[in-house]
Amino acid sequence: MSSAATTIYLGLDVHKESVTIAVLPGGAIAPTRVERLPNDLAKLKRFCERLRAQGEVHACYEASGAGYVIHRAMATWGIACDVIAPSLIPTKPGHQRKHDKHDAIQLARLYRAGELTVVRIPSEAEERVRDVVRCRETFQREVLRSRHYILKFLARRGFVYREGTPWRQAHYEWLRQLASVRSPLAPEDRRVFGEYLGLLEYKLSRRDELDRQLAALALTPPVADAVQRLQCFRGVQLHAAMVLATELVDWRRFQSPRQLMAYLGLVPREHSSGDRERRGSLTKAGNSHCRHVLVQAGWAYRYQPKIGIALKARQRGQSPVVIAHAWKAQHRLHTLYRRLAARTKPQIAVVAVARELVGFLWAVMQDLDPQAVAA
Repeated sequence: MSSAATTIYLGLDVHKESVTIAVLPGGAIAPTRVERLPNDLAKLKRFCERLRAQGEVHACYEASGAGYVIHRAMATWGIACDVIAPSLIPTKPGHQRKHDKHDAIQLARLYRAGELTVVRIPSEAEERVRDVVRCRETFQREVLRSRHYILKFLARRGFVYREGTPWRQAHYEWLRQLASVRSPLAPEDRRVFGEYLGLLEYKLSRRDELDRQLAALALTPPVADAVQRLQCFRGVQLHAAMVLATELVDWRRFQSPRQLMAYLGLVPREHSSGDRERRGSLTKAGNSHCRHVLVQAGWAYRYQPKIGIALKARQRGQSPVVIAHAWKAQHRLHTLYRRLAARTKPQIAVVAVARELVGFLWAVMQDLDPQAVAA
């Protein structure tokens, strides 16, 4: 086992084209080297191999769009490498300068001091499933964008749908009539509108295809057991369950429901001092994908507790303990919503419901080991 003096800490500031590396030996006061390399694994490996002759190498870099390629490559080289949560890196209040060299040095110093928060690295299989889920979310946003284009274009031409709920079957029939040759739109407007409508239909078809792909993936490891448990709860259907299962993966890494709530950004900001307590809006820190689907699920608890046909089908074959937790959640969360909605906005009440829902979900996921399931 190497001593601290022979351990070398590397802080990597990773960009698309370059990697700035600060080299900080365990017993040194300041970094001995700061080098800028092309973002090339072969060059990075040669650099690390030269350092390994001097001591045990430990490296870290911030989680970013660079993904986990460097982490996985270093693991194959026998080098310990951690990926750091960027939002939890300590900063000095008076610090006003930011550049690659300084960032790399700060990472190395804080890493050696043990003051950085390490993120959980998903397996490649987990990451592939997560990317499918995120792709589906992207297409859903694109669908909403196309719908806005269509409604605003028609409104500028004086056409507003007032016959019922938008985006139901009758509304689509009305839109197709406007795109037909018998449309009251001018030929140029009809051509533009036809392009908008065709784009929307294409996006809908791709989103629906991804939904079918998600339904198939939900039945396979490593997410099958987690998705089935999560879907026992009212408001947590296939897409929401897939988001939660693929984004959080191992729920046991959170020591308490409050820790998970904070990770999801569902706790209020706090500025308290002495006898004064002041709480503000949500921190909105952490995973926005999970936070969004949890708030959407929270709206289901506006209604009286009941087990409908769809929910009963999702609960079939599941553990009685999980089903009991889900039923308890219905009563408690509905009561919470009614109490809060009576004195505040529904949007605020439903966020509180989503926060409480996290506690119930955390409880039923504590005995599920994703690594054992994947194996």
